[in-house]
Amino acid sequence: MATVISLTPLAACGGSSGSSDSNSLQMWTFKQSHVAGLRNAAAEFKKETGITVKIEAYGPDDAYTTKVQAAAKTHDLPDVLETHSDGEDLVLGATGIAKNISADVGSDWSSLYQKGVQTSGTVTDAKYTESLPADSKTHGVQKGQRFSVPFTSGTFGIVMANKKMLAAAGITKPPATWEEFLADLKATTAKDPKNGGVSLGLKVKATGLTWVLQPLAFAELGKTKYQALFGKDASQNFASPDGVKVLGQYAQLQPYWMPGTQTLDIDTADQAFAQGKSAWDVGGTFTLAFLKQNGMNPDDVMAFGLPAPENGAVPQRALGPLALTGLTVTSTSQHPDNAEKWMKFLAGQKVASKFAKDATDVPATELGADTASVMGPTIADMLKAFVGTPDTTYDPSDNTFRPPTYDQDSMGEVLADLTPLNQKSVAQTATGMAKLNNSFWATSK
Repeated sequence: MATVISLTPLAACGGSSGSSDSNSLQMWTFKQSHVAGLRNAAAEFKKETGITVKIEAYGPDDAYTTKVQAAAKTHDLPDVLETHSDGEDLVLGATGIAKNISADVGSDWSSLYQKGVQTSGTVTDAKYTESLPADSKTHGVQKGQRFSVPFTSGTFGIVMANKKMLAAAGITKPPATWEEFLADLKATTAKDPKNGGVSLGLKVKATGLTWVLQPLAFAELGKTKYQALFGKDASQNFASPDGVKVLGQYAQLQPYWMPGTQTLDIDTADQAFAQGKSAWDVGGTFTLAFLKQNGMNPDDVMAFGLPAPENGAVPQRALGPLALTGLTVTSTSQHPDNAEKWMKFLAGQKVASKFAKDATDVPATELGADTASVMGPTIADMLKAFVGTPDTTYDPSDNTFRPPTYDQDSMGEVLADLTPLNQKSVAQTATGMAKLNNSFWATSK
């Protein structure tokens, strides 16, 4: 869910950027939880190369966006930016802020990353097509350009649970199916009606759609029928029996939402869970680091992929990883070679392993067979959700089957009326989502 930065083109702007010292670099990040790990890596980088890297964090996302905007206007950007992958990085490339590094990232570098994210930051055919409209935030990019390399990876649809609160309700292991998940929710809310429910940042309406409904629908229907929900055929879209069925399954969560969850954004929903105001929290692999930052011990968290319906088409559905954040060289950096050397250093297995421990986050680097021992049991449990085949893996980055003008926020608004707002029935919601999807197809013509 990329932060989009709207800036005027920076090409040929001149001026200084980053550090003027050839043995010094500046890097900015929007993730406070990454600072300690980055600074530890910078200390090792200096020992190895003699180059100092100064790390600064600016958050939350809106503040980071403002900081980058202001620095771009005054030509005072750092050498390296951590960005949202395959969205914000391409916007920075389109505006001339990010350097095209396609010629510099060879197979010796890209092969260090997990297979699913090795080309992240690249203008693919699909990304180029999205850039063509004059009002596109990435208008002006060219096929094959690359504006970032992956830094962290992960996925959405990861459920966090408070082990102590679950134990009080007699629950000691993750639910294996959607039905068991609902039964466990019922047990925790019965034990603690006020704090036993599930939190999710539903103020951001698309979270319910993309983090829960879509992986649930994929598991229930299988890949082909799931994709058909977003197609033109009325016999297979959300108004069809298949669509009504999966919406009915999603609506089963209604009794178990944490009170007021529809008013919480993603961070405040996670904070509520860390504060014991909910027994369950739906997020992503990135959530654990934020919980730790807010005082929760990762060892007190049970983490697992959103479970699939027992009798669904894909009962062992996996969740596909995608690049979440990337590293970008600013086009005005006076030391781009050193900046790239730093970025490649971070991709090394030993360095990435240490960062994973320091940041409680999943690096994009392929860590091999020792992943569990490197990253700890809670993260290792989350990564079990990645195990699957192409046919059994829900890929959150695949939008090829949706209409070109599809807008997930608008679709999420319709879904929110079903739950948590409880203002529309399943049938009404199915009709509304089908109608909206049809309008996207009509507009795409």
